[in-house]
Amino acid sequence: MSTEETKDNAAAPAEAPVEETSANEAAQAPQNPAPRAPRKDGAGPRNAQRPGRRDAAPSRRSAEGSAEDGPQLVEKVVYVNRCAKVVKGGRRFSFSALVVVGDRNGKVGHGFGKANEVSDAIRKGTDAAKRAMKKVVVVNETLPHEVYSEFGGAKIVLKPAAPGTGLVAGEKVRAVLEAAGVSNVIAKSLGSSNAANVVKATMQAMLIMRTADQVLSARGKKKKEKESV
Repeated sequence: MSTEETKDNAAAPAEAPVEETSANEAAQAPQNPAPRAPRKDGAGPRNAQRPGRRDAAPSRRSAEGSAEDGPQLVEKVVYVNRCAKVVKGGRRFSFSALVVVGDRNGKVGHGFGKANEVSDAIRKGTDAAKRAMKKVVVVNETLPHEVYSEFGGAKIVLKPAAPGTGLVAGEKVRAVLEAAGVSNVIAKSLGSSNAANVVKATMQAMLIMRTADQVLSARGKKKKEKESV
């Protein structure tokens, strides 16, 4: 091999790596973006939008809550009964719940719900009680007059009481009176202690009461005003 050929072979491979190295370096070189100006607190677009969202969300929730929430209702579970059915595999339990609902301002109702779970029975009873709410007469946190009512075997006597007396009544009658907003009453159950009948007798007694103005207006008369001495 001649000396000229050796020089040519040695020079040829020396030039190729130089070109490949420069190409690889260009491909692997990180593309440096343009320098960004430092952001101050709240200067960026994201930071500018976040406070607005956080401030707007609570106001929207409060507006929805105030629009949806009506008068505060009092829910009282008067009685829960369990029924067992014996089948081939064992026993199957079901539950029934008697619930009283009122707004403590003269509106009260009762409902009865049945389900295989206690929570579902109470929920059904509460929904039925809300649908059955009725307006009753309450005068100065007591009753306008004495009343006697019967429903089935239950017999109820309700008497108005002076302020500070409180509710002198059993738990079943008390639930209805408290939900209606009555605070001073003397009550007595004279007949059956069945929870459903006692609650219905109390509701019936509350519905048949009338004030003096209602009685006079039904007779076509007006209440006489007291003459000042």
